[in-house]
Amino acid sequence: MRGPHMSFSVVRTCPVCKTGNRIPASHLSDTGRCGSCKSPLPPQNEPLEVDDTSFNEVISAAKVPVLTDFWAEWCGPCRMAAPEVHELAREMAGKALVLKVNTEDSPQAAAQYRVQSIPNFVVFKDGHPVFQRAGLAPRSEMRRWLQ
Repeated sequence: MRGPHMSFSVVRTCPVCKTGNRIPASHLSDTGRCGSCKSPLPPQNEPLEVDDTSFNEVISAAKVPVLTDFWAEWCGPCRMAAPEVHELAREMAGKALVLKVNTEDSPQAAAQYRVQSIPNFVVFKDGHPVFQRAGLAPRSEMRRWLQ
């Protein structure tokens, strides 16, 4: 449980010295520096699993567009979309963030955006939803949503 003064962050391992570095939500799309060896730390390049609280923190702090994949483990089409979503996060590192919200674990975020069928994709810019679509989509289409 985080207190009122702590905000969401991700611990990223330095590719050079293997030290863990805490990256705040507002800097996930930036290239940073390792606190230990000062080597460059690349921007977030994998989907981030978030809960109701961290979802809102990342959406409001992000400096780049955010694609959110609302999904559930029991959903076959969601499992089919997962590799495309993962690859999109790698491709768009530094230009966009990709979040994954498990609707079973985080029903609040799903309800907030009226997610009734999954997979359901919502793109946010400047903290606001600008696009939403349910159903499978190819990575090329997801990329267009972010541009």
